[in-house]
Amino acid sequence: MPPAPRSPLLTSKEIEQMLISRDAHTVALECSLDLQVSTSTIEIGPIDWAWNGRRFPYPERFKDRTVYYWADADGAFQPAARFSSSLIKLVPTEWGAPTFEIDGIKMLPSAKISPFEDAQAKVALIQPRDKIILDTCGGLGYFGAWCVQGGAKHVRSYEVNSGVLWLRSINPWSPTAAPPLTLIQEDVTRAVVTLAAGSIDAVLHDPPRFGIAGELYALSFYEQLARVLKRRGRLFHYTGTPNKLTSGRDVPSEVAKRLGAAGFATEKIGDGILAVKR
Repeated sequence: MPPAPRSPLLTSKEIEQMLISRDAHTVALECSLDLQVSTSTIEIGPIDWAWNGRRFPYPERFKDRTVYYWADADGAFQPAARFSSSLIKLVPTEWGAPTFEIDGIKMLPSAKISPFEDAQAKVALIQPRDKIILDTCGGLGYFGAWCVQGGAKHVRSYEVNSGVLWLRSINPWSPTAAPPLTLIQEDVTRAVVTLAAGSIDAVLHDPPRFGIAGELYALSFYEQLARVLKRRGRLFHYTGTPNKLTSGRDVPSEVAKRLGAAGFATEKIGDGILAVKR
């Protein structure tokens, strides 16, 4: 399990618990300050609360579906979000492990299962033990965490978005970038051409939606994945079913067709495609 954060993380659930305890003149409260990784006992005061020898104000204004982190520079709790060309936001789930959004589009499934446990099931499909693994879109690092726990020899994880990397740095469910996990801030479509042919045992590919990053669904990119994979190497490609209800588009079938053209045998599994290099 990842280490606890250096500063508290709060959601509406914990804030409401604190305010109820304050109003009831309770002197102590046991709650989670790290998105349910662990529990802590905090001191409840009339105007602030204390944890690990530090005192913090009660957030009086807060929203659901928001994670708040302590910003020392502001002396206040702020939403765990960054905005550059798009709004990137950490979003709490009932399972503890958060998902994240880019411009309101959820990047990880969380309606019926923890995104952390969902990643475990998908990583199991590529059988990580003793393998060199390419993680194309690192995100919050859940794939990487399970690869490491599953005994991978090396995980080469790419994430181009600095906002996502910042979310990852404060998320206690995200793994530390340390051997055997290497985290690289780079566009994987550019990086993959520099990797040696047949140097990768397995690939995990969890791209944003086609409308956000169409290049990650291109035949030319799939051909590069086939080039770097060893023969019989496995690839799991998350697709979801975007636009199926609105336009009838079948993204999984489109992806399977392109992967087939790139040299893979494919099988639809759950919300993605399991492919094996021929």
